[in-house]
Amino acid sequence: MNNIFSLALPFFGLIFLGFFAGKWFREETALGWLNSFVLYFALPALFFRLVSATPFDELANGAFVATTTVATACTFILAFVVGTLLTRGGIAQGAIQGGLGAYANVGYLGPGLTLAALGPEATVPTALIFSFDSMLMFTLIPLVMAVSGADTRGFLPALAGVIRRIVTHPFIVATAIGVVAAYFRFTPPDALDGLLAMLSNAAAPCALFAIGVTVAQRPVSRVAGELPFLIVCKLFVHPVMALVLLTLVGGFDPVWVKTAVLMAALPPAVNMFVLAQQYGVYVQPASSTILIATAISVVTVTGLLYLIARGLIPL
Repeated sequence: MNNIFSLALPFFGLIFLGFFAGKWFREETALGWLNSFVLYFALPALFFRLVSATPFDELANGAFVATTTVATACTFILAFVVGTLLTRGGIAQGAIQGGLGAYANVGYLGPGLTLAALGPEATVPTALIFSFDSMLMFTLIPLVMAVSGADTRGFLPALAGVIRRIVTHPFIVATAIGVVAAYFRFTPPDALDGLLAMLSNAAAPCALFAIGVTVAQRPVSRVAGELPFLIVCKLFVHPVMALVLLTLVGGFDPVWVKTAVLMAALPPAVNMFVLAQQYGVYVQPASSTILIATAISVVTVTGLLYLIARGLIPL
């Protein structure tokens, strides 16, 4: 237990420090610069270094990608359908609810936690889950919005926007370049590698701090009746879904399975609030869901780390 708390306390402690800073200082301009550093420099450097140092054969694991992506898609459908039925808010609102129930904070929270808990063997599954879960959500939600009429541009412009968002996302671009570097066994010069190492080392602390600040600036003013279901879906149903499907398919490295379950157990991504604002749909409930789920995940993720450390996850 001491090892679990030693891992979880600094991790969530940085989020709470960011939350305190966001409540106390309220420097929104500074948050913009911090997010820009994390999004465009620190985390892309981390993804590139991790992926490029991995043998190329390990990256081409289609069965793992398909299984984890299906787990996320199934959870999205569940949250979408039940959320729509509970609120009768239409498919545009259901799309945001589906994202809140299925899209974990795999970009900011995922890499720091999985690598700290499971070691460098978690590098490849972390990068694969992030890339394909992000592509799934950045495709599904905008297309649903176009069909529902919430996106006034129409279907084809929305589809073009989806493609542009995917191919230009800094994390996905960095991962793709890392795959190419792994294929050609490219090693950066020492000076460049040193710069990438400094950026990588700053990625997790800055990302966790930025999450805390962002959540602090999204106050809870109304708790929707469907919020408990969405939180249960994200923090419990999604990891169980990932574990069940990976177990049914079988043949995966235990570290990869643990990584997938841990990534699925993370709270909803702040991107869901950004998308809700972009389309003007379910904005305040999305903010409340992310804030409350992030607070609850301190307990649930710590408990999952304990189960993993004790070998109590059935593999």
